[in-house]
Amino acid sequence: MTFIHRKFFRMAALIGVLLLAACAHAPPRNPLATWVASPNYDARRPVLIVLHYTEQQSVQQSLETLRSSNSGGPVSAHYLIGSDGHIYQLVADERRAWQAGQGRWGTITDVNSASIGIELDNDGHSAFAQPQIDALLRLLTDLTTRWRIPPTQIIGHEDLAPGRKVDPGPLFPWQQLAANGFGLWPRGALCDAPPTFDPWMALAAIGYSLDNRAAAVSSFHHHFRGIEGDELDAQDARILQNLVQQIMSGANTCLTPPVAGER
Repeated sequence: MTFIHRKFFRMAALIGVLLLAACAHAPPRNPLATWVASPNYDARRPVLIVLHYTEQQSVQQSLETLRSSNSGGPVSAHYLIGSDGHIYQLVADERRAWQAGQGRWGTITDVNSASIGIELDNDGHSAFAQPQIDALLRLLTDLTTRWRIPPTQIIGHEDLAPGRKVDPGPLFPWQQLAANGFGLWPRGALCDAPPTFDPWMALAAIGYSLDNRAAAVSSFHHHFRGIEGDELDAQDARILQNLVQQIMSGANTCLTPPVAGER
């Protein structure tokens, strides 16, 4: 075989490899339809960020679990943040990680398809390390900016699955996140709710499922008060009124005089 022939065959083989690679990355086309490509599209975008704790003993153990399975089967997350603040990515942002499971938030019923999942290396009983929270804040800034996710659309695993999950738990510093502009959190004065105020409707308006009301209250207490308990009280009503006002109008003015001594 001459040099020219060898060069030709090498070129042909290279072109074939490139074509195969292009086909491998091309979107699937329905054989029932005629393909007429349109340039008017973009990637599916997440609209929610879900925070978890790993409830394991080390980053290495969690990295192994998130690439294999736990007691419930295969599991993953987009990111894992170590207690030292190191950020690991396991799944591309635009892909669907197996992190949320069954549950819902507001009208979102397939949370995995609409969210980015972030795992925090924490055993579930210890305070979250400050370097870890600092790294989380950097990551949230990046994700909400790049994907145009509203900064209030950051929730815990237990918020979407009350009664089934408890992470990131009552020790998670939601108030610190709120001070940096992330997550829904009470602002300004907390006021007594009027007699017509329905705290259950407010809880649902925020996003909680009311299928198990006691579990929903327990998750709400972990998130917004850092306490245990599954019954609504007057302070819950004040917080819920404040949050709903933010959602509905962006304002948080008192409908009634503020309660003395309340934040």
